[in-house]
Amino acid sequence: METKELRHITALIAVVLLSIVCGCDMRSGQLSHTEELRAPVSSGIPRYNISWTMHQNLPVPEDAEMVRYVEEKFNVDLDVWNLENNRYEALLDMKLAQGAIPDLFRIRQPQDLLKYQRQGLLAEIPEELLEKNAPNLMKAIRENAPAYQGYGKIDGKYYGIPIVNPTNIYRIPVVYRKDWLDKLNLPVPQTLAEFEKVIYAFTNEDPDGNGVKDTYGLSIEGMNIVFGAFGQIVFADQLYFGENNGSMVIGASEPEMKKALQYLRKWYADGVIDPEFITGENKGGYKHLSHAFINGRIGMTSMGNYYHWIQNGDYLTYEQNDPTNGKEIPVEAAFNVKELTAKNQQARIVFGQPFSGPDGKRGSKAYDMLMSFTAIGANAVKEPGKLETILQILDYVSANPDLDEYNAMKYGIKKKHWEWAGNSKEDVIVLPPYDKMFSYQNTIGANLGMTVPLMPTERREQWASTLGLDKDGIYNALAIATPSLIKNGPELMKLKNKAYISFITGEKPLEDFDAFVQAFMTAGGTQVLQEANDWYHQHSGT
Repeated sequence: METKELRHITALIAVVLLSIVCGCDMRSGQLSHTEELRAPVSSGIPRYNISWTMHQNLPVPEDAEMVRYVEEKFNVDLDVWNLENNRYEALLDMKLAQGAIPDLFRIRQPQDLLKYQRQGLLAEIPEELLEKNAPNLMKAIRENAPAYQGYGKIDGKYYGIPIVNPTNIYRIPVVYRKDWLDKLNLPVPQTLAEFEKVIYAFTNEDPDGNGVKDTYGLSIEGMNIVFGAFGQIVFADQLYFGENNGSMVIGASEPEMKKALQYLRKWYADGVIDPEFITGENKGGYKHLSHAFINGRIGMTSMGNYYHWIQNGDYLTYEQNDPTNGKEIPVEAAFNVKELTAKNQQARIVFGQPFSGPDGKRGSKAYDMLMSFTAIGANAVKEPGKLETILQILDYVSANPDLDEYNAMKYGIKKKHWEWAGNSKEDVIVLPPYDKMFSYQNTIGANLGMTVPLMPTERREQWASTLGLDKDGIYNALAIATPSLIKNGPELMKLKNKAYISFITGEKPLEDFDAFVQAFMTAGGTQVLQEANDWYHQHSGT
């Protein structure tokens, strides 16, 4: 790549000239606005070309300044694969089918670690090399998520570094149109019976006041709160496992789900459920937007995460234009709420607790604490020293103990892209115009690293705690993949979804539920459940 080689030569010459002319100290690794591209260049070692995958909402330009900084600091060439997050697996599999394997291998779905390892696409990461070259990263996992340390091991060998998201202690919120509740003089429901009353009113009593019967109570995401009132989660992008009497169960096959389906079937027949629920609430674009809710079609949802539902003034943040003065101002609306109020300025939302079912159970879906894995591609170990370099870069960009450098790797150049609020190093302010740019970190090449389990202290997370979102979360009890889940999981998902939709829409009688469970188990569910229980008993000590 001639332009990239010329860029590195030019950058090196500039570094040397600047150090001669101004007598600058080039030993510091800290990144500020005045020294944004003057990172030290290593010498005496090969210049590796490292292909890199990461979370992306937007493409990373080849000349992104933070990528350039890391390249020069570690004397490498980074080839960032632009794989859009919404289509990550499909785009990655296309590259893999063409024979390309990324050196830094992001495995977004935890259950895929075993699949890629069995396909020979991953390198073993010797534990001593991992501890030596990524000490800060491993320290964070060891101290804050010790239960997950071994989850990246297959047959006792490390193939994936576990990515544990500390903010996933907060479950998916339950969201209602507050202006609709207020107009109909209804409280936020606390029980299944109260919820039923609310959704019928949302459907039949013209909550938007347009004189047209064009509103519904809920769609597919809200159904998980109904299932949660009976102890399980059904609609997710993977099979959801639960625990019952010391053993693992598959939520969709539990007999209590038949009771939940009785409610959903009746509500669909009565026109209370959006008839378009089968195609989902999101109609394209950013995947966490509930367009059915934004467009005023439904009055309740459980889609996205807590930070997708911030309203104006939910908590105080720091003034963007002059963050150093420490002046606090109300936070602005984000994502779903921003889109909702753009459609209807009078629209308001309110969070509700997951409503309780007949036996007092309640819960909403919670994202796994084990979010994904970072692995090393099989080809990376063919070049001596390359594995160690990749781990060193990963440690630097993910878990740097220097707060300035840690935030530089996350947000960009200090005083250009971000600044500390006030005198303490507790709150980060993203500076204009970047504070208004969607995923600006991608466009500057920041956020190259992986999430480490540092306990959340930001004001946004403090706000989430006040909402009680750290309670009543229903997590998938199976945190990894098993061989039979890899083999049979996709077909079992199709079988489950088809059956549940048929039960809800009335295409099949509920009397067929037991037959569905039998067919599900025969199609591979029995083996999947056996392996899940083997894993569960091994890790639970029972």
